[in-house]
Amino acid sequence: MNTVLIKNARIVNEGVIFEGDVLIEGEYIVEVADRISPKSANCRIIDAEGNFLIPGAIDDQVHFREPGLTHKGDIESESRAAVAGGITSFIEQPNTVPNAVTHEILEQKYARAEEVSFANYSFMLGATNDNLEEVKKTDPKNVAGIKIFLGSSTGNMLVDNEQALEKIFEASPTLIAVHCEDETTIKNNLQKYVEEFGDELPSEHHPLIRSAEACYISSSKAVALAKKTGARLHVFHLSTAAEMDLFSNKLPLEEKKITAEVCIHHLWFSDKDYAAKGNLIKWNPAVKTEADRSALWEALLDGRIDVIATDHAPHTLEEKNQPYLQAPSGGPLVQHAVVAMFECYHRGQITIEKIVEKMSHNPAKIFNIDRRGFIKVGYYADLVIVNAGLPWNVKKENILYKCGWSPFENYNFKSRITHTLVNGELVYQNWKVKDIRCGKRLQFNR
Repeated sequence: MNTVLIKNARIVNEGVIFEGDVLIEGEYIVEVADRISPKSANCRIIDAEGNFLIPGAIDDQVHFREPGLTHKGDIESESRAAVAGGITSFIEQPNTVPNAVTHEILEQKYARAEEVSFANYSFMLGATNDNLEEVKKTDPKNVAGIKIFLGSSTGNMLVDNEQALEKIFEASPTLIAVHCEDETTIKNNLQKYVEEFGDELPSEHHPLIRSAEACYISSSKAVALAKKTGARLHVFHLSTAAEMDLFSNKLPLEEKKITAEVCIHHLWFSDKDYAAKGNLIKWNPAVKTEADRSALWEALLDGRIDVIATDHAPHTLEEKNQPYLQAPSGGPLVQHAVVAMFECYHRGQITIEKIVEKMSHNPAKIFNIDRRGFIKVGYYADLVIVNAGLPWNVKKENILYKCGWSPFENYNFKSRITHTLVNGELVYQNWKVKDIRCGKRLQFNR
């Protein structure tokens, strides 16, 4: 049995930082204590050297592009980047090609991940206007949730039939996650700006086209429908100040029926960055104003927003360098998400305990993930060592995304991931991802 002893760590868990050791046997944590001695001669010792030991981050929203879009990324390449970035589990979205809107297609994705994934994985089933029976067949213990696009998406995945939408909310046997943007508002805004600028429409208009109003109309409808039907709702990638009024911090997370997520890019960038970054920060929903960003931070810290995720969605540079109207939305983030949040810690915007709460503990709680997201005896050993004082520069040669670029390119981060363990296996150490594809299918206690 693989035995690993992590010594001299600053362990971050459940709002506390304490110095100690962690013993791993096989896939599991078997002891957490101030000091642990090796139990056998073949015990591998990792000296954390006083650095932070955190539970691996759980990214509840990624697009790894497989099947059908693998020139942008695939499960193997993007999960490799994820573990290098301290993300040990991911939940992938259904807008691949073909769309994952049947359980047959969904299970094909699970089978592929079992072969190649470096990180633990789950996949959402996509809802459409006409696949209610597939939604009903979902096993809550084996599938992360049902994804509904209330804004434009790939293929047939825009759910714009009011009756169909309500039936999905009523019938879903598990958590519903939503992308909220009002399609009619977006189309009207787009027409207005195309008439004004034609094909030369600048990317700076993206947050005016995919506007705060479009977000609020859609998210408020989703929240109202969840309250009406009693559905368990999780709202992805919030981006506006107005939407923060839809969410509460009055209940403990375990009692909330409506939860919320914010993504790295909406916490980091603002509309002032379009001038320099252009389409590289073109996401849906759009990066909006500094005031919106400040409101997101406030809600994140006071508990109205529960989770930090990436919405990792790679495209090639050739695709992104097209004119604004042709350039796709989305960007790669899994390799740099944890260190970006540690950068925010260095700026005094957030504590390390809060980073762990929002990126590890809370995703595990919201999705009821079995024995992950915490540093506890009996839990899977998904662990990450972060040196908060080891600067590095993001360059082409150290970017692991298949698309080969990052919106953080040339940025100097103050913190670095030095070790990542997945299910007790050391899969990443000091710039090198080992060829150990030990990711497991996530299970859910529902």
